[in-house]
Amino acid sequence: MKTAIYAGSFDPLTNGHLDIIKRASKIFDKVIIVVSYNCNKQSFVPSEDRINLIKESVKDIKNAEIDAFDGLTVDYAKKRGAEVLLRGLRSSVDFDYEKEMAQINFTLNKGIETVFLISAPEYSFVSSSAVREILKNGGDISKFVPEAVNLYFKHGI
Repeated sequence: MKTAIYAGSFDPLTNGHLDIIKRASKIFDKVIIVVSYNCNKQSFVPSEDRINLIKESVKDIKNAEIDAFDGLTVDYAKKRGAEVLLRGLRSSVDFDYEKEMAQINFTLNKGIETVFLISAPEYSFVSSSAVREILKNGGDISKFVPEAVNLYFKHGI
């Protein structure tokens, strides 16, 4: 069974993230979406809410699982028996950063590969930070996030 770990802050989850999850679910037997904690960032959405929003957004993807983790992603992957770290790429800037991380992770654990999925063109410009900026300025995020995330910010659900 091939298991992929898709780790990130998902603060908040975007349609781009969801697209990567859906596409990965067709490639791997199991995709574990891991909400990772970043002590260098202040969260916009509380972690428990992020987990619940992801669960709601992927509820129809039968081989998707959601978890949270604090630490090195390669350690989490080893603990879960995963062979693959999954990363989405929107641009060459993402690639440069993600390539470095993949090389570090490979050095830490040669048994875990990193697989990159290129963002679908319609999501190549969508980022969590852009969504946060739109929200801070009272804009409409409905085109950029799953319905559950949009409702969360509209109605506090």
